[in-house]
Amino acid sequence: MRDGDGDWIVSGQKVWTSLAHKARWAMLLTRTDPDLPKHQGLTYFFLDMTSPGVEVRPLRQATGQAEFNEVFLTDVRIPDAYRAGDVGQGWAVSNTTLMNERVAIGGAAAAREADAIGAVARMWRDRPELRTPGLHDRLLRAWVECEVARLGNERIRQQLAAGAPGPEGSAAKIAYARLNQDVTRLWLELTGEDGLGYDDWTMRRSELGQAALGARAAGYYYLRAKGNSIEGGTSEVLRNVIADRVLNLPREPRTDTKVAWKEIPR
Repeated sequence: MRDGDGDWIVSGQKVWTSLAHKARWAMLLTRTDPDLPKHQGLTYFFLDMTSPGVEVRPLRQATGQAEFNEVFLTDVRIPDAYRAGDVGQGWAVSNTTLMNERVAIGGAAAAREADAIGAVARMWRDRPELRTPGLHDRLLRAWVECEVARLGNERIRQQLAAGAPGPEGSAAKIAYARLNQDVTRLWLELTGEDGLGYDDWTMRRSELGQAALGARAAGYYYLRAKGNSIEGGTSEVLRNVIADRVLNLPREPRTDTKVAWKEIPR
């Protein structure tokens, strides 16, 4: 809601906020008109994280890290000058933000064998006693898929450089999440009984994303990869984006697309 000075007063809770404990500014999508359907009546703001009423609580992950946070907003005052886009047009602004984020996660530039697949391939070369026919087949399949994904990302980065990130970024992000999870699982299996332990479960608050390759044991990268299918949009949501905007498949039947947000059961 707005006060008499035109500022916005916001309350609510946001889960899974990257580095909120270190950020000075955050992006905030808010419901400003509950009388409109869910994708309407949204407005996008920049939030000063030092504002009164902003509380950040850590979410500790399976890795021991707490990269992400819950953010609680209690009557936080946001000047209208911090609004991005028109009132009620927050969904369009957030879509642009998300498309850029997905390309950044799934379509980042990388040299051949720069990621987890490189660590697995090096272990395979350096420790022949770990090799089995089954693991050999899995490694070859994973290496080829990673290389195809890496080369495919070149086109996506060209689109981003031209200022036109598209739904292809959703496909790149899904591919990255699946491949990173498959490769880190293979990496853990290659370590044998050494993979049953965990190197360090110390609470860490400053990192974002995976530690540099080689800095931690394989178990860390295996656990961290589980978050890949959540951060930047869940894989389930991204599959819907691809079905709708790339494949032009019929949308799932919905009964709430024209119902006021305040009338939707919760």
